[in-house]
Amino acid sequence: MDLGIAGKAALVCASTGGLGAATAQALAAEGARVVFSGRRGELAEKEASAYDGSVGIEADLSSVEGAQQLLTKAREAVGDIDILVLNGPGPKPGTALDVNGEDMLQAVTSLAIVQQSLVEACLPHMREQKWGRILSIASTGVVAPITGLALSSVGRMALAGYLKSLANVVAADGVTVNMLLPGRIATDRVGQLDANAAEQSGKSVEEVAKRAAASIPAKRYGAPAEFGATAAFLCSDLASYITGSAVRCDGGLHTTL
Repeated sequence: MDLGIAGKAALVCASTGGLGAATAQALAAEGARVVFSGRRGELAEKEASAYDGSVGIEADLSSVEGAQQLLTKAREAVGDIDILVLNGPGPKPGTALDVNGEDMLQAVTSLAIVQQSLVEACLPHMREQKWGRILSIASTGVVAPITGLALSSVGRMALAGYLKSLANVVAADGVTVNMLLPGRIATDRVGQLDANAAEQSGKSVEEVAKRAAASIPAKRYGAPAEFGATAAFLCSDLASYITGSAVRCDGGLHTTL
């Protein structure tokens, strides 16, 4: 299936590992000119080197300034951005009882304000050419807040409200805006969460992972490549009539439609 994105310029935030890397790899495999980015600049360059036309750029996405510096370098490397994939490191785990004001501010800054600044900067080009894709790698916490990931749920739900509102006003310009919600995908981040749960429960990491997998209708964790393929489709020319949606890639974990 030809996704129709060969030659498109794509910026994938936080794409040196995990779901960001899986998404960047899937887009690059389809012929997009992808900017791999992250704090580990050498790793970003290594990932990009496997694909013609792609580049790796070191970036710190914890602030608006860092995000804008990344965008400037990305434009110098691949031109105006046609596909923007929003992503960022999740805040520290914890329940709502563990949250303080400083934590809340940081979560909203990194997961909503920084990402909004990138969208705002990329939109004029997308709207002018009547084609653009904005995709947020989010969490099922925007559908049902996750008790042990309170800060993540707060920040991502703030971004979800903005993106849904945005989708309504740019759809006629050929720009789609969607969120892709992972369940338990076998990444280092999920491994870390399993390790934290194991420490708190006194069980082994293997026991925690086995129990978690048993709660998923698919009876397994997802593979990063499965998530990346779904992301690439949502960024494709074929998905031009899908917008304002939160699509789950979770093996049926959540019982809502």
